Amino acid sequence: MLMLDMGKPVQKVKCNTAILASDPLILKIDSLLKAGGVSNFQKAKAANKLRVQTSKIVSSFKPASITCLTMKVYSGHKDGVWDVAVSRRDQPVIASASADQTANVWGIESGKCLLQYAGHSGSVNSVKFHPCQDLIVTASGDHTAHIWQAAITPDQLRVHSSEDEVDGSEHEDEDDWGGRVAGSIGSSTLRTPLKELTGHSNVVIAADWLPGGEHVITASWDRTANLYDAITGETVSQLIGHDQELTHCCSHPTQRLVVTASKDTTFRLWDFRETIHSVSVFQGHSESVTSVCFTREDKVVSGSDDRTVKVWDVKNMRSPLATIRLDSAVNRLAVSSANLIAIPHDNRQVRLYDLAGQRLGRLPRSGRQIR
Repeated sequence: MLMLDMGKPVQKVKCNTAILASDPLILKIDSLLKAGGVSNFQKAKAANKLRVQTSKIVSSFKPASITCLTMKVYSGHKDGVWDVAVSRRDQPVIASASADQTANVWGIESGKCLLQYAGHSGSVNSVKFHPCQDLIVTASGDHTAHIWQAAITPDQLRVHSSEDEVDGSEHEDEDDWGGRVAGSIGSSTLRTPLKELTGHSNVVIAADWLPGGEHVITASWDRTANLYDAITGETVSQLIGHDQELTHCCSHPTQRLVVTASKDTTFRLWDFRETIHSVSVFQGHSESVTSVCFTREDKVVSGSDDRTVKVWDVKNMRSPLATIRLDSAVNRLAVSSANLIAIPHDNRQVRLYDLAGQRLGRLPRSGRQIR
């Protein structure tokens, strides 16, 4: 695995770019985050964008093939929930990021909050579990990202699976990372990060771990993405080139590849596998790209305010493998380990598709089953 030289000064990565036709995604946050207008650059680009053939166009109105049923509701945040993550270490926990300035870790089976992180002073916009340690990275409207301890013991899971509420008492121990960590059972609130990642001048809208968990990528409304050393908290590289606010970022599960999405209607693929970093720019969406995700099968899925979701092959991204046309703008989508795409819409629907673009179903808005 390529390791970056931590002794070198921070790099501003602005490489020669290959412009390809592609579709980025949109992340749309209505309440606390201000909306950006369409620039002259966007208008000119939309008028002169590259035209390519899409291999497959799929309608969103075909009958669903599976039935969805609400199994558990996780209730406790005091404002909108922007992001949800599942533990990558096969622990029975999930995490949520909220506009109420907190991130919560929940027991999947009990539905109870096991740990709350309250160290941010702004909306918590994204949350991601470390691939192999009990750590979480969160991105916030306070212009920072935080790395914090999220160790959940079997005893905590047993305690919280009962009807008893935690007493809210706190106990902290020193961690190898130099920070304060949550201690024994009953430590329900954590307020101090292990590392605070600074350097952005505007909202940090998303953050993710690179493979191995030694580096973190962040995306910001200041139009840049930063690569950090997760141990020291130092900025390794600043990725510049987007012409509007960034809306999302995602790292490949096994390779040192990162994608960033922007309101400038593009998404970019950044390659850190070689000493000389490269970047490719993908056009194709006609409006803001709200999110972009890698799958485990070397695919990229992008969603946009232009009411489309597109599936791409990382090895040949000149045209999408499938284009899903929808009746509403797309918010921050997610792809499961089973390659199911969950597409949340402005109209409050959440629809499920496979990577071939076939509609599988939609999630119910209440406790009833729905197709």
